[in-house]
Amino acid sequence: MTISRRSLLLGSLAGMALAAPAKAASMSARGLDATQFGLNPGAPDDQSARLQRAIDEAAKTRAPLWLAPGVYRAGGVTLPAGAQLHGVRGATRLVFTQGPSLLAAEHAETISLSGLTLDGGGIPLSEQRGLVYLLDATKLRIRDCDILRAGGNALTLEQCDGAVARCLIDGAADTALFANDSRGLVIAANAIRGSGNGGIRVWQSEKRRDGSIIADNRIEETAARGGGTGQNGNAINVYRAANVIVRNNVIRKAAFSAIRGNAASDMQVLGNNCAELDEVAIYAEFDFEGAVIADNVVDGAALGVAVTNFNVGGRLAVVQGNIIRNLAAHRPQGGADFAGVGIGVEADTAVTGNMIENAPFMGISVGAGRYLRNVTVAGNVVRAVGIGVGVSVVDGAGGAAVTGNMFSAVKRGAIVGMEFSTPVTGDLALAGAERYPQLKIAGNQVS
Repeated sequence: MTISRRSLLLGSLAGMALAAPAKAASMSARGLDATQFGLNPGAPDDQSARLQRAIDEAAKTRAPLWLAPGVYRAGGVTLPAGAQLHGVRGATRLVFTQGPSLLAAEHAETISLSGLTLDGGGIPLSEQRGLVYLLDATKLRIRDCDILRAGGNALTLEQCDGAVARCLIDGAADTALFANDSRGLVIAANAIRGSGNGGIRVWQSEKRRDGSIIADNRIEETAARGGGTGQNGNAINVYRAANVIVRNNVIRKAAFSAIRGNAASDMQVLGNNCAELDEVAIYAEFDFEGAVIADNVVDGAALGVAVTNFNVGGRLAVVQGNIIRNLAAHRPQGGADFAGVGIGVEADTAVTGNMIENAPFMGISVGAGRYLRNVTVAGNVVRAVGIGVGVSVVDGAGGAAVTGNMFSAVKRGAIVGMEFSTPVTGDLALAGAERYPQLKIAGNQVS
């Protein structure tokens, strides 16, 4: 048999084709194109299985998976270690259809989500989950995503570290971002609005170091649909988590507090702008040691700053350089606690250099019954208030110094002795302070 040059060449090519491995997915500068895995933007059917396959294949080589603009219906998708899922911001939309979460991961590292719109459609979620649920994720990055209409928590992060930045989280039925047992998260430059029970919650399951930074976020219209007396309705809530910094956030309209630290030691609340709060604007309460509340602006609240609960160990704070104004005479949420107070403190606290204006009841409240120890109130400007400084004089109350403050347009006395919420002395700035040797009152100016 004669073998021609042409037949030899064709045979060689056929052999090469048979021996060649399956063609690998091609990758552009953006990453692997998800359409290569059968994903069809805009398809009406559920694409969970195809999306899962695409994510798994891309993660094997730590390659980004790029989703073209369009709508992808999916749910119950798992993110393995190294998963990087990217889209076109405002154009790539994943719509939740099924499962406990839209996206979830457990014990995975270097997960990255960016440029995605994640739409929960209001489908109810388990209280323990979130539209995105990540457990023990290290080196996490979620950025430039829109997370909408979650039927529970939008983001639930358990035992995670990394960053959530520049995201929009709108209309979460429960909490926009719930971080529990974190290991130093950075939560920065996000826009959060319309949350049902909480904006950002940074919690620990027991009292210990957390070290998260919550900075430069805008949080608006936080409701308290779950009810209660303060566990819901807070734009930022730090619970049992120590060494957390809350700085330069802009917060408007919350059913309870703008920033509420509960049993949160060594917390710093710095440079936040807070307006239209229905309860205490900035709170450090219950079993904490160490809080710095400085350089904040509060315009509109029932009480501006409260450092309280010395009866259960709440102590040690600096309240400095804040502007607090336009306090309400009553608490919309009700309750027996008084309202219309600029700053309230109890133990081991310095209150210095603050400006308080338009507090119907009191500018600064010092002590609660016998729960008063080592408080200094110095260099503050207090004007247009009922009582300038009210200081507890009940039996057993500790010492306080009220020195070098300026009072203007004070209706019921610049410095008045109190038994809880009841005035029991005249103006101690004028006379009678010698009756209370535990108090030092000097150098104050009243006009």
